[in-house]
Amino acid sequence: MRALIVAAALLAAAPALAQSNASSATLVDASRAPAGRTIIDGAAWRCEGATCTATGGANQTAVRACRRVVARLGQVSAFTYKGVALTAEELVACNA
Repeated sequence: MRALIVAAALLAAAPALAQSNASSATLVDASRAPAGRTIIDGAAWRCEGATCTATGGANQTAVRACRRVVARLGQVSAFTYKGVALTAEELVACNA
């Protein structure tokens, strides 16, 4: 019975665990979005229009990850790395 309860708890937590690994960026200039997949520091980025999403990636701060994405894809108006969203001040630093 305990195993069943533990399994149910893990299944219920799975979406939250998967969500915490999610990364996303909103590009200021959608024309800079790459066609297909682009690997940046181990994260596989895919863009549809100005919205880009990624899975995986190196263990680094969200600001550093943002700077690496900006260097390859251009400035962003929003950025989340492994579930950590950047503040307005951090976005300014990222885009600088």
